[in-house]
Amino acid sequence: MTLKQKTTSGLIWSFIDTGAGQGINFITGLILARLLTPKEFGLIGMIAIFIAISQSFINSGFSQALIRKQNCTQTDYSTVFYFNILVGGFFYFLLFVLAEPISDFYHEPILRDLIRVLGLGLIISSLTIIQTTILTKRIDFKLQAKVSVTASIVAGIISIYMAYTGWGVWSLVAQNLLKYAINSLLLWFWNKWIPIWVFSKQSFNELFSFGSKLLISGLIDTIYRNIFYLVIGKYFSATELGYYTRADQFQALPSSNLNAVIGRVSYPVLSSIQNDSVQLKAAYRKLIRSTMLITFVLMLGMAAVAKPMVLTLIGVKWLPSVIFLQMLCFVGMLYPLHALNLDMLNVQGRSDLFLQLEIIKKAIAIPTIIIGVLFGIKIMIVGMFVSSVFAYYLNSYYSGKLIGYSMLNQVKDILPSFLMAFIMAVVVYAEGVFIHVSSLPLLVIQCISGASLIIGICEAIRFNDYLYIKNLIKDVIHKKTISINHG
Repeated sequence: MTLKQKTTSGLIWSFIDTGAGQGINFITGLILARLLTPKEFGLIGMIAIFIAISQSFINSGFSQALIRKQNCTQTDYSTVFYFNILVGGFFYFLLFVLAEPISDFYHEPILRDLIRVLGLGLIISSLTIIQTTILTKRIDFKLQAKVSVTASIVAGIISIYMAYTGWGVWSLVAQNLLKYAINSLLLWFWNKWIPIWVFSKQSFNELFSFGSKLLISGLIDTIYRNIFYLVIGKYFSATELGYYTRADQFQALPSSNLNAVIGRVSYPVLSSIQNDSVQLKAAYRKLIRSTMLITFVLMLGMAAVAKPMVLTLIGVKWLPSVIFLQMLCFVGMLYPLHALNLDMLNVQGRSDLFLQLEIIKKAIAIPTIIIGVLFGIKIMIVGMFVSSVFAYYLNSYYSGKLIGYSMLNQVKDILPSFLMAFIMAVVVYAEGVFIHVSSLPLLVIQCISGASLIIGICEAIRFNDYLYIKNLIKDVIHKKTISINHG
């Protein structure tokens, strides 16, 4: 396969994997939000930071190191596999011991048992990382799509049944654990990779020299992204945290998942051409332009339809989350841009610079947390946006120096996409103000008019980034049609 064919195929299956899996999770979440209360979602949010930090240590940057390494051996994979298991067991034990103090910290006794059960997912996850890494390195997302969709469906059905029959917050715990367990079981069954009985100190040191910096960077970023859950849970209430987590999950659906779809493919693909600077820059520029067109349209569009969307999908009891969602959409729209610039540092082997930037950015962002405690959640989100803009400046400045694609050039490339998406969002929001119908018809009207407007503008001016995405989709459909006809 050529690089373009490999990239296209990877994007298709990565989109199916992430889109279908997260789509199922999203629908499951909507049903659970109607069956459960904001407080029950808030309880899970309270322990999210502890699970996320533990997960960062289990990965330890080894996955990215293995993907970047040109010729990985069975010794490399097996060494990392055994290390992951050791770390997973250690952190589960640590969470088990700390469960009591954590529940005392929040004054929520039920958290003790929740942590001890939910923490089992760390052990399951540690068994799965190498399987996923091998498939990602091969840009094989077809198998990952089958696995994740199956796991999401089964876990979703069982968790909904549990919520309906009165299990409360435990239905959310079951959803997470079942998804981990089924995903792991199917990957081991279908991927067929088996570790050998070897642990190489040389292999460990080689991979860890690159991965350790990503571990620290990822740890800092994980703490920062989850610290807001801890602050809201501690200084406000589980119910307020429930509103915030629901808004955060809504905005993450397009921003984080779009980044997951593209990042899983772009990193191994860009790594494979890391020594061809001309091809690397051209591919990277096209990636940023097309990604940000989609991101701006989705995120600004979601902010514009936030109120009818929340009322239609999860009901009036979640109405306080609307303002959080609208504000978080502006924070989240820059997330794919951050990730792409940071990926370029890793592609260039500069995990040391990656780490230095994370330390600087998060140190500057500390006032955001203090502001949240003193002035409330809304002001805290404003601080998050300011921090995000500054972080983009740093990320793009250093990645741009490495490949000759400066921040100014990036902004010039993505500014037209932002302006078109902003105009669309203003029109759609105005419809919500002046059209007086119930939430469902209003949501349908806004979505149709918004999509028609952005497509109409792009077609009228023959916008290159839109045409690139359009042609890519047409090629995919054409190939699928030929495949079916010859099937």
